[in-house]
Amino acid sequence: MDINRKASVGRSRLTTEWKGQTVNPTANAVQTVHTTADEIVRNMALVRDEIADTAAKIDEHEMAGLAGHLGQTGRVFIAGAGRSGLVLRMAAMRLMHLGMVVHVAGDTTTPAISAGDLLLVASGSGTTAGVVKSAETAAKAGARIAAFTTNPDSPLAGLADALVIIPAAPKTDHGPSVSLQYSGSPFEQARSPAPEHIIPYPRVPPYDPAEQQRLAPPPT
Repeated sequence: MDINRKASVGRSRLTTEWKGQTVNPTANAVQTVHTTADEIVRNMALVRDEIADTAAKIDEHEMAGLAGHLGQTGRVFIAGAGRSGLVLRMAAMRLMHLGMVVHVAGDTTTPAISAGDLLLVASGSGTTAGVVKSAETAAKAGARIAAFTTNPDSPLAGLADALVIIPAAPKTDHGPSVSLQYSGSPFEQARSPAPEHIIPYPRVPPYDPAEQQRLAPPPT
C-alpha cells in the first residue's frame, strides 16, 4: 500500500497524512504516558520500591561466588541481548574502571575467548538463543561462565559456573502478580547496580574517593 507520509510532531503526538486524511498512529501509545507530576511521583515510588524489594532478595552468597570469579586472573567478556545487553555494557565499563580487561562480545575488536577467561552473561528467561550460544562457545573454549537469570532451571543456568538468580518476574509474565511494571523491567533494574555490590568501598574513615580503586595496584 502506497502511503504518502507527511509527519509532524506537536504536543507529544505524531500525525501522518494518509490518502488525504490526517491520522494519529500513536494515539493509543500516547495514552500510556503519564503527564502530571502526581502520576509521575506515584510511578517513581513504585519503581523505587520494586527495585529495593527485588535487590533485597538477591542471594549474597551467589553474588560472592560471582565476585570470586571476577577476582581471578583472565579477561572478562560480556554477552547479552536487548536491554539486558545494555545493562551488561554498564557493568563492563565499571569493571574496566577497576582495572580489568573487559570485552563486549560482538564488537569488532573483541578477540576470541579462551581458557581462563570469564564470560558474564544475562538473560531473564535463560533461554535467549544468542546468549546461550555464547555460553556454549565459552564452555567449549574452557572459559568460565557467570550468569544472571530469573530461571534456575534454564539452559543458561545449567552452563554457569557462577549463577545469580534475580527474583523478578520473567519477561513473559504480563500479569501484576509479581510486578506492576513492564515485564522484564525489575530484572534489568535490580541487575544494574550489581557491579557496585562487589566494589570494596571504604567502610571507615578516612573515606578515600572510590575512584582510587582504579588507581590502586592489583593485589599480590
